[in-house]
Amino acid sequence: MDLYARVNILEGKAVRLPRGDLSEAIALDADPIERANGWVAKGADRLHIVDLDGAAYGDYRNRPLVRELVGAVPVPVQVAGGVRSPRGVDSLLEAGAWRVVMGTAAIEDQVMVWEICRRHPGRIVVSIDINPDEEVATRGWTQNSGRYLEEVLIEMTAAGAAAIAITEVGRDALEEAPNTEALCRALSIVDEPVIAAGGVRNLDDLQDLVQLESDGKQLSGVIVGREVTAGRFNLEDAALLVGAPETPPRPWTTDEMRTMLGKWDASDDERHAIERFLGRLSDEG
Repeated sequence: MDLYARVNILEGKAVRLPRGDLSEAIALDADPIERANGWVAKGADRLHIVDLDGAAYGDYRNRPLVRELVGAVPVPVQVAGGVRSPRGVDSLLEAGAWRVVMGTAAIEDQVMVWEICRRHPGRIVVSIDINPDEEVATRGWTQNSGRYLEEVLIEMTAAGAAAIAITEVGRDALEEAPNTEALCRALSIVDEPVIAAGGVRNLDDLQDLVQLESDGKQLSGVIVGREVTAGRFNLEDAALLVGAPETPPRPWTTDEMRTMLGKWDASDDERHAIERFLGRLSDEG
């Protein structure tokens, strides 16, 4: 199971949402980039970044900050919040995002999502935010869609989504247990990876999610955040429990290759040849 650490961004600040209500947002001491690096320092293998202004209001003031954050951390970053167009997806992937999460657009414009998934196979996660009755919410939980979990799951997997993230609208992750019934239903319906995105109260809840199974399928990931900040458990214990993988390898940058070249006992001719090669890479972008 993959372990994701969450960073919520509202008006350029890292915030905590007690029940997902933006009016109740609590600003944290660290700015979003500091908070992201703090998660990495604590052992996070992956980050889940949510642009709340984009999700709720279609306001993209945070996008430059999100792009800066993606480039500032050494782990894969999954970006969510107000991604509603092919251009928005392209921009985030070009900025270095590992995967892009689509919610409202996936519910409201399935044809567009089909096209985006085919252009970017394995890179698009669909977030499905559900009410207690499994009706799907959109626009940063500000609207109900009139559609329900099962039908949306079937449509999104047919569209080619790389994974499905399930979030529970209005649930206080520090006080209420995850909706394992809905998560089991998702596992039973689709073969694609399912991520529990609503958080957990404690390590016992996390253990329950690790052991959750339906038709021989288990959750592929869980997203945590304020439960760690609140001291319910630490990332090291959570990673040990879920068996989170090591950060997947990525290609070296030209700067990293030059650094390694400086440590290599090579001849002058070999160094000059490699420098010419790196120069061509830089020229080609």
